[in-house]
Amino acid sequence: MTKFTDIILPEPLLRAAADLNYETPTPIQAQVIPWLLENDADLIALAQTGTGKTAAFGFPVLSQTDIEKLVVQAIILCPTRELCLQIGHDLQSFSKYMPRIRSTVVYGGAPIYKQKEALQSGVHIVVGTPGRVNDFIRQGVLKLDTVNRLVLDEADEMLNMGFKEDLFEIMKHTPAQKQTLLFSATMPKEVAKLAQTFMTDPHQITAGNQNQGADNIQHYYYKVHARDKYKALKRIADMSPKIYGIIFCRTRNETQEIADKLQHDGYNADALHGDLSQGQRELVMSRFRSKYVQLLVATDVAARGLDVDDLTHIINYSAPTEPDIYIHRSGRTGRAGKSGISLTIIHSKEIAALKAMEKRLGREIIPAKVPGGREICEKQLFHFIDTVERIEVDNAQIDSFLPNVYKKLSWLSREELIQRFVSVEFNRFLNYYKDASDLDFGPEQASREEKKSFAFKTFKLSLGYAQNLTKRELMRYINQLKVTRSIEIGQIDIFPDFCLVELDAEYAEQLLKAFARHKYKGIPVNAALGEPARRNKRR
Repeated sequence: MTKFTDIILPEPLLRAAADLNYETPTPIQAQVIPWLLENDADLIALAQTGTGKTAAFGFPVLSQTDIEKLVVQAIILCPTRELCLQIGHDLQSFSKYMPRIRSTVVYGGAPIYKQKEALQSGVHIVVGTPGRVNDFIRQGVLKLDTVNRLVLDEADEMLNMGFKEDLFEIMKHTPAQKQTLLFSATMPKEVAKLAQTFMTDPHQITAGNQNQGADNIQHYYYKVHARDKYKALKRIADMSPKIYGIIFCRTRNETQEIADKLQHDGYNADALHGDLSQGQRELVMSRFRSKYVQLLVATDVAARGLDVDDLTHIINYSAPTEPDIYIHRSGRTGRAGKSGISLTIIHSKEIAALKAMEKRLGREIIPAKVPGGREICEKQLFHFIDTVERIEVDNAQIDSFLPNVYKKLSWLSREELIQRFVSVEFNRFLNYYKDASDLDFGPEQASREEKKSFAFKTFKLSLGYAQNLTKRELMRYINQLKVTRSIEIGQIDIFPDFCLVELDAEYAEQLLKAFARHKYKGIPVNAALGEPARRNKRR
């Protein structure tokens, strides 16, 4: 097996890798680092989320930087400020024994003057989000004519987030003769087109099965009524006392709502979404990394760049609208060779999304039964007892208090003492789950639901690629209409000048009125009903 020390890197980088406990390279690192050290051709590297892509390009970029030339030699583009900060932090860690290497990060949502000062003082490597990088190019603060290496990290996500025009504009300001490195978890048509446009005969490296999940992650789903999703979420959390995970929601409002409910119900939870200031986001992430917060409720965009190796669970409170998003989410657990669990809570209208996720994953997502009250109580009880058994007793600290304690409790028998001792910690679970009902959406409930009429209606909107519309942006816009708390969205097809989107027929009239009232990024929206969408079939 290849060791990190077998890779021919400068000694300062190997020493930094040793400090970071980089002993055995991940598959993507083992393939990419040696190739980049020996080749200057373009490269497409495909690997699942959490497989160490930053080190795969970071070490070669650092090793091939000319310290004597204080000009921008490498530009690394990524989709979010969190990922931008994470890459910047990693580069600092990798180059800790190369003090003359200068790198900086530039991203939106932070004071621009500090980032401008860093660029004007001279740097070798710039890590940035496309929007902020373009701002500095337009201001003449950032010049890329000396760049010899361009890295596109999480290219699929940058395109999903609508950065296509920004990327194209940045490319125009880089030299024709440079090495372009494209790193992505998936290779949709948009990414392939980007590569075809800006890369020359790229070499391709794939680590693992493209678009499929890691083998060390277990995948389960729970099927419940939509109204019971939050109850099911709490039972899942209660069944895993040592849970440390991310709960993914579809919208910012839902994210904050679920986090608030969990906090109110006594869980160590917090929210991460786009409405938070940079200071708030950094505080939340710091509390989560330190495990003070056990459950982070987040949107997909906000969670990008949150690099945590020992997550036990990923919970999809809202089923992802695209299968690739599921791969991204689930890949955040099971890192660094550890096992992980990916759970999805669905209702009857999300079966089609589940099937699409299974197809992309390449294996079955196993149905699971929502835990019942008794098994949760039993799990919590024995977790408490295990904690008591393992607690370290500091006799020096408590010996002086014990005589009065023994005297106070002397009237209780051993059995009575244990009963009271357990009840102090355990009564709230017993009371909460005393009359807990079965939440599973079983065959009997499904039969009743089949009799209900549910259909999508197709809406034709005057928005398309000409308005830089993406599926994600469209869903965000629809949810911001606030017609109902969680509108059901079906098939989306985007064309140059318009799009077709399936929406819950029950709210058709309200939606038409809402489209007329609310602009999309300042653009008036014309909406009309198309042909009725096919009825949602259930098995």
